Amino acid sequence: MNINEIAKLAGVSRATVSRYLNNGYVSDEKKERIQEVIDRTGYKPSTQAQTLRTKKTRLIGVILPKINSDSISRMVAGISVVLKEAGYQLLLANTENREKEELEYLRLFSENHVDGIILIATIITREHKRALKALQVPVVLLGQRLDGYSCVYQDDCLAARDVSRLLLRGAGKIGCIGVTQQDEAVGAGRRKGFLEAAGDAGIAEEAVSFLETGFSVEDGYRAMDQLLALCPGADAVFCATDSIALGALARLQEAGRQIPEEVALAGVGDTVSGRIVSPKLTSVHFYYKTSGKEAARLLLELLDGNEARKQIKMGYRVEERGTTRQR
Repeated sequence: MNINEIAKLAGVSRATVSRYLNNGYVSDEKKERIQEVIDRTGYKPSTQAQTLRTKKTRLIGVILPKINSDSISRMVAGISVVLKEAGYQLLLANTENREKEELEYLRLFSENHVDGIILIATIITREHKRALKALQVPVVLLGQRLDGYSCVYQDDCLAARDVSRLLLRGAGKIGCIGVTQQDEAVGAGRRKGFLEAAGDAGIAEEAVSFLETGFSVEDGYRAMDQLLALCPGADAVFCATDSIALGALARLQEAGRQIPEEVALAGVGDTVSGRIVSPKLTSVHFYYKTSGKEAARLLLELLDGNEARKQIKMGYRVEERGTTRQR
């Protein structure tokens, strides 16, 4: 079965069938006739032929920092919903938070003819900026804000400030377990929000015990172990992510500390794990799946020729649970 046979069975010209298959204008009556023949015969157009005609692959590259992250999986789910409805397929590239692999995938995707790229970004270096500028296809950043590019990002500073205000009720000795400040969102933004809340509570930055760690539960456990040695009397600990907070919680419970009576704890991300541990983790809920949908929609706009660069800052809600002291 080929396009000429479809045209003959539908009683239309070959050009009409071609326009229909490539989303061109066709009257409703002829659309119905062509689609009826396609449904009856099971015809599927050649992907290679369509690519040669339209110069489009219908493929979108998604570069992500860690495939087994709760937040990342929710973002990818949102991206997938929108792009699949629009007829695109996803190529996922997992970098394991390695900068060189992010740069390599940016180059590979651009050279291997994806129609666009969504970069779930963590640290944006000068090399990233050069690579992004050199891209020959549209790109949207998800998770970080960068001037001159379409972006979808979280309100990390205000979210961390608001959850920290709950955390710091009745606290005297404060700890903060964050990540590298090179990460403008999770590292710098959330630390800034925490410090604003501490300042509002009359706690000077010099009075806070700071540690930086990685993003895993194991990293949080090790960092909490160090914090117990650095500040044995800590009675409130802010963690930049839920994963870090879950590791910290495990170490505190192992040390026999009562949560939240002796030590209050809060994270960011509202993961499933944080909702089922005991006590349940006070955290910030970000709309990660919606963020993914918004990023996909921005990319579709760019693919449609809309060159306006839009930046969307998402909302959040604070989830007060059992690891912070009640009023």
